[in-house]
Amino acid sequence: MADEQLDEKNLNTEEAGAATADARVLELEEQLAAAKDQSLRAAADLQNIRRRAEQDVEKAHKFALEKFSTDLLPVIDSLELALAHSSAEDENVKKIREGVELTLKMFQDTLKRYNLEAVDPLGQPFNAEHHQAMAMQESDSAEPNSVLNVFQKGYLLNGRLLRPAMVVVSKAPSAPQPSINEKA
Repeated sequence: MADEQLDEKNLNTEEAGAATADARVLELEEQLAAAKDQSLRAAADLQNIRRRAEQDVEKAHKFALEKFSTDLLPVIDSLELALAHSSAEDENVKKIREGVELTLKMFQDTLKRYNLEAVDPLGQPFNAEHHQAMAMQESDSAEPNSVLNVFQKGYLLNGRLLRPAMVVVSKAPSAPQPSINEKA
């Protein structure tokens, strides 16, 4: 009987030890799952940070010339204005005009190499993203909401707007108002 009690006691101790071991295994499996989850999240965060940093560097390269380009736009405007107001007939001005034309062409070619492009919307529909309406003018010949005149060209750098084109936009002619005498 003492042996039976001893065997029963050993059996209970073994069962308690097995239950404790099972609980410990479950606890370790949960810790392992949590560690795997943390590791995956950290890897995903690192990948997102790397991708954002690459995008930031790409944007920095792409738009590094933005301020410099914006500062050069008045020079282009002045050269274009000089050509618009100079007379090709005057022999004294003809050589200067040719020099200004060549200078402007070299300037424009250089800007194209750096993806700076002009927005000259004459005759095109008004686009609020690239144009700034300075005035509206009635027109029989142009479609309503189209650009009639360009005061100043706009410019894009790598597709991003540097300066909107300043334009005059057409509107439909208004119906003639009856005069006071016609109402009576």
